[in-house]
Amino acid sequence: MAVSKEGKSSDAAAKLLIWLSPAFPVGSFAFSHGLEWAVQAGQVRNIATVIAWLDALLEHGGMRNDAIFAAHAWHAAMLRDARALIEINELALAMAGSKERYLETTAQGNAFVTIIRDAWRAPDFDWGIASVRGDVAYPVAVGLTGAAHKISQHEMLRCFVLAQVQNLVSAVIRLSVIGHTDGQHAIASLLPAVGRLVLVAETATLDDIGGAAFQSDIAALRHETQYSRLFRS
Repeated sequence: MAVSKEGKSSDAAAKLLIWLSPAFPVGSFAFSHGLEWAVQAGQVRNIATVIAWLDALLEHGGMRNDAIFAAHAWHAAMLRDARALIEINELALAMAGSKERYLETTAQGNAFVTIIRDAWRAPDFDWGIASVRGDVAYPVAVGLTGAAHKISQHEMLRCFVLAQVQNLVSAVIRLSVIGHTDGQHAIASLLPAVGRLVLVAETATLDDIGGAAFQSDIAALRHETQYSRLFRS
């Protein structure tokens, strides 16, 4: 029986909703990307500062880099370019600016790979993981999986970036900075920035990797010695 384009699109959307859901067992709920320290320091204290902090990550920080890495991993996997995929993963790991940032990307990436291999495997996914070996950065795992399941780059990026935003908003809610309604206001306010980042990531080169979200980077470093913690980063 023929499958319509709409059916393929719906299938792709369903897979992304499952893989990037908080219920998918990669442990994303355990990471705050340094936000826990920023909250304790009073830098993130209300909805305005939550939005400003996350907008900076989308425009200049780790979320921007992760989107670019996911886009390049998707492209390399589509071309079956093992060398490029290895180099993208190595660069993604190297760009983790602290011990906890490295843990954040590898713990989620390795868990994502394990679950996809066991429950959602595809021939091209097996090829990609065999090429990379060792620790896998989370955005590389997502990009590779999207390509292996023939999901469009744009759709994969949009859902991946939005899932990251939602996870960090969930973190500040659990830290009692804002409530659930303000959390939804924050996500709605950040949707245009999510869309802009997706367009950037689709055309960016690896030379565009970098960042200027220095407060976030410092927060991640200081979180390592924070006395009382809910999160692993």
